[in-house]
Amino acid sequence: MTLLVAAVIVHDKATNRVVLLQRSQNAKFAQGMWDLPVGKSEPGEPITETAVRELYEETGLTVKPESLKVAHIIHSAWGVEAPNGFLTVVFVTHEWTGEPENREPRKHSKVCWVGGDTIPAHFVETTASALRSYLALGPDVSLDGWR
Repeated sequence: MTLLVAAVIVHDKATNRVVLLQRSQNAKFAQGMWDLPVGKSEPGEPITETAVRELYEETGLTVKPESLKVAHIIHSAWGVEAPNGFLTVVFVTHEWTGEPENREPRKHSKVCWVGGDTIPAHFVETTASALRSYLALGPDVSLDGWR
């Protein structure tokens, strides 16, 4: 079964900043790497609710499901917790409440605003390519690990 995942680009258009998190050394994968707020869908949970829940759990930011727009789709053939692959729906929002904070310090070492033109190099490849594609108005689907 394909794992369903949601990621959220919180984009402050006025300052061209996005909220990123840095995975801690205790993270299940990609230790020390930068990433978008991202997480797995729970059984019976609509993907927009997954995005809202994961964003809040990881950063403390609150968004309304209706403010989410699909920015990118990632279809990966394989993942650490997804031997049969995963589908990540990357949403973007320009409306949120709160300030980003690290609400899961055992999973993340940092949660902060980063300039859209200064995206860190040490970044999870699939979400990095989705973010770069969104910022450059590039393609909105990427495939990973398929022949």
